[in-house]
Amino acid sequence: MSRTAAPLPLRLYSAAANLLGPLAYARVRRKLAAHGTPPARWPERMGHATLPRPDGRLVWFHAASVGESVSVLRLIAHWAETRPDLEFLLTSGTATSAQVVASRLPPRTRHQFAPLDTQAAVRRFLAHWRPDAAIFVESELWPQMLHESHAADIPLALLNARISDRSARNWQRAPRTARHLMGIFRIIRCQDARTVAHLHSIGLDRAQQGPNLKSLSGPLPFDHDEQTRLTAQIGDRPLWLAASTHPGEDEIMLAAHQSLLATCPDALLILVPRHPERGLALETLIAAHRLDAARRAIGDRITARTQVYLADTLGETGLWYALCPLTCLCGSFTPVGGHTPYEPAHAGSAILHGPLYANFSEIYPALDASGAAREVADAAELVRALVGLLDDPAALDTMRRNARNFAATQEDALDQITADLSTALGLAP
Repeated sequence: MSRTAAPLPLRLYSAAANLLGPLAYARVRRKLAAHGTPPARWPERMGHATLPRPDGRLVWFHAASVGESVSVLRLIAHWAETRPDLEFLLTSGTATSAQVVASRLPPRTRHQFAPLDTQAAVRRFLAHWRPDAAIFVESELWPQMLHESHAADIPLALLNARISDRSARNWQRAPRTARHLMGIFRIIRCQDARTVAHLHSIGLDRAQQGPNLKSLSGPLPFDHDEQTRLTAQIGDRPLWLAASTHPGEDEIMLAAHQSLLATCPDALLILVPRHPERGLALETLIAAHRLDAARRAIGDRITARTQVYLADTLGETGLWYALCPLTCLCGSFTPVGGHTPYEPAHAGSAILHGPLYANFSEIYPALDASGAAREVADAAELVRALVGLLDDPAALDTMRRNARNFAATQEDALDQITADLSTALGLAP
C-alpha cells in the first residue's frame, strides 16, 4: 500500500469496518465461546495481547485458519533452527486453528488470535508486539491490518499467494485498489502459475511462483501408541480412508463402501469429516445406509462388526494417514477446490481423489502422473479403484512408495525461502 491516499473503496471499507467493529467482536466472541476457547483469550481479537513480547527480533506470521496455520509450522521450525536470534508470532482467526497448533508450535513461537480488522484493534496489537517483519499467508489480506503495518514501517511479505479466477476478475475491475493494497509487499511468492499470471495482469510484476508451503509441511504428527492400539483392533482387514469429507461427499463414500462390501465383506472404512461437529448427523447418515458404525468422539471401539469407523475428532488427521494404506482425499467431489495431497503422501498413503481440485490445479495432475494418485469421477469408479488396489498388494505398495517419493522431492526449498525472506525483509544476520 503506497503512502498516497487510499482509493475510495478502501476508505469506505475502513470506515465501515471501524463502525461495525463492536458487532463483529460480539459475533466472534460467541464463536470462540461455542468452541470452548477460554474467555481470557477472547480479547486477543480486539488486539489485547495475553502473552508478553519476547526480547529480540520478532517475525510475525498471519494465517487464516487451520490449513494455512499448519502450512507454515515447518517453515518456522526450520527458520528457528537456523536462526537462533529470531522469535516468532503466529496469528490466526479461528478457535480450531488455535487448538490444532497449540501442541505443535516450533521453538520460540507463540500463538495469538489475530486482531479484528479495525484501526483500534490493529494499532493496539502492533503497539504491543512491535514485529520486525510480517508474513501473510495465502489470501488472508485485511486492508487495515496491511495499512497499519505498512504505516509502522514493518516490512511485509506474502507467501503461498492464491487467487482464484473469480477473485482475479474482481481485482481486474479495480486494478488501482488491488495495486494499492498489494503493492506494499516486498516479496510475493505464489503457489501456482495461475496466481502469478493474475497478479502480473494487474501490474504486480514482483510476484513469482514459489513452492507450495503445504508441500513442505512434512508428515503430520500422531500418537504412535494409539496407532498400535487401533491396528490391533483392525487386524488384517482391508482398510481405506475417506479424509476431509464435506456434505455431499459422505454419501459417495458410503455408497462406494456398500458396493465394496459385496466383494470384500470384511472391509473397513474410516470416515473423517472435515468438520468434526458434523459427527452426530453423519452417525445418522451411516445408519440410513444400513452400515454398522463405531464413533470415535464417544469412545466406541472397532469390533469385527464395525463397517464404518467415524473419526469425528479434531487434530488426529496424521493418525489416520499413518494407519491407512489407501486414502480417498475428499473436498474434490464437490466444488470445494480440493485439499492438500502432501499430508497423505508424506505418510505413504496411496491417494484417490475426485475431479474438482481447482486449488491444487498443478499438483494433482503431477501427483497422478507420478503414479502416487489416481482420479476417480464418482462412486462407481471409486469402487473399481478400491477393489483393484485392495486385491493387489504389490500395486498398492508401488503407489504408496510413489507417494512418499513425490513428497520427498518437495523438501529442498526451505533454505531458499528463508534466505529470500531474510534478504527482502531486512532480517539478515
